[in-house]
Amino acid sequence: MNNIKKVGLTALAGSLAAISANAAEMSVSGASVLTYTSEHTTEATGNPFGMKTNIGFTASGEVNGYTVSYMQTSADQFAGMSSARLSVDMGDLGLIAFDQGSGSGLATIDDKTPTAAEEIWDGLGGATYTSGRVGAAGSSGVFNYIKEIAGVKINAAYRTGAGTSSSDGASGGSGADNGNAFDVALTTDGETVGMPGFQVGAGYGEADKGSQKDSRPGGDDEHMTVFANYSYGPATFGAQVSNIDKGGVGSVDQEARRWGLAVNVNESLSVSYGESQVTYMHPGAVHVDEDTDGLAVAYTMGSMKIAGNRNHVQNISGAGGSDSMTEIALSFAF
Repeated sequence: MNNIKKVGLTALAGSLAAISANAAEMSVSGASVLTYTSEHTTEATGNPFGMKTNIGFTASGEVNGYTVSYMQTSADQFAGMSSARLSVDMGDLGLIAFDQGSGSGLATIDDKTPTAAEEIWDGLGGATYTSGRVGAAGSSGVFNYIKEIAGVKINAAYRTGAGTSSSDGASGGSGADNGNAFDVALTTDGETVGMPGFQVGAGYGEADKGSQKDSRPGGDDEHMTVFANYSYGPATFGAQVSNIDKGGVGSVDQEARRWGLAVNVNESLSVSYGESQVTYMHPGAVHVDEDTDGLAVAYTMGSMKIAGNRNHVQNISGAGGSDSMTEIALSFAF
């Protein structure tokens, strides 16, 4: 996105630091997206046309020798905060942040297979559909630590209690998933490991189930993943394997295998295709596979882009049934 305005601001005492005022620079950017969406025949599409407007704010300044940054994005005419992040860059010590939905830890590598537009699971199974995707700590209400050592980027996340976005002075979340969680993602490019063209990464995390931990043996969930992408000329091929081991007696584990191929046809046009299979490991019963595939095309002209996705899933969440989604999106960045 292109910055449309930069203004000099003064951070008042109590906002970033309760001592002296400090100069900060704020930038504003945004995008409007017009979409046409066609749902599965079993769903009511209704009016297929929709629009979303995103406004993003970023600010950065020096506070007591450290660089303090803040970002916030709001969607749909300021209907609410989509995500926010407050971070402190401590130089050689790394960066620490409090994240309210921008992406931290294992969630940053939940699906690294290449795509020309949206992921192959986008628009399938409803807003809470996360089949086979790792992320023990999540990205809401988490503390995030980032540091690079010898070319390897460490991205760790930790939360206490439920993963919710709470306002200041408030607390949120209760119930079975109210336990602590942590995870970490390690990524590096091929130059670091002596394999030009490669990008590789791995991650691990644990989340206890709060009240379930005492009543159900093995109450911790474990999340693990590893991926590798290889680029050669205009093409990038990637593969990823993930495991989610659910804590508790009778829980259903998940094993996910994904691959994707994206090709830049020219400077403006790119296409991609990908597949994924998630096996639901039913204890004492037959394991069930969920199969997903997706095709994407994107064409960029300056600050305008038109993109299309056709995604389909069979045996969704290992419980039978299918879902599909076709979307055409026209976006303008400003």
